[in-house]
Amino acid sequence: MSKRCELTGVSPLKGHNVSHANNKTKRRFLPNLKKVTFKSDKLKRNISLRVTSSAVRSVDFKGGLDQYLKSVKKQKLSRKAQKLKLSIHAKV
Repeated sequence: MSKRCELTGVSPLKGHNVSHANNKTKRRFLPNLKKVTFKSDKLKRNISLRVTSSAVRSVDFKGGLDQYLKSVKKQKLSRKAQKLKLSIHAKV
């Protein structure tokens, strides 16, 4: 399963653990992914997505999943979210 947010496109970052003696070892910074169910008003069904906690706040700020998908660029979305965006746009 991918460690990528389906709405914002956030993926793991690379970096170093740095010890007190300034020794550097490689590590990964993983995104804070949660499995969340959103309600789509236009499609009249629930949609389950793996998103970051910050994406949940962004969706809430925009006023719901439909409004968020309308405002976000297509390149940031996963294939599943792109299909949702097209189906919501077709319902308008």
